[in-house]
Amino acid sequence: MTVLSFDEQGVEVIYEGTEFRLEKSLIEDATQKQYPEVTDHDILKIVASDPELTGEPRQVSDILD
Repeated sequence: MTVLSFDEQGVEVIYEGTEFRLEKSLIEDATQKQYPEVTDHDILKIVASDPELTGEPRQVSDILD
């Protein structure tokens, strides 16, 4: 299970028991999108090679509201 915690500067990730942070600039470089337009599915694709994507993707801008 992967846990994502979003804030204005990036995402705290817990993936397979390992906790790390993805900074906003790294996420923007990896996705070629502005941070508010990035979705939770985009983040999961960065973290895992074959993520289980369920439900509708949510943009960071919606998550932080």
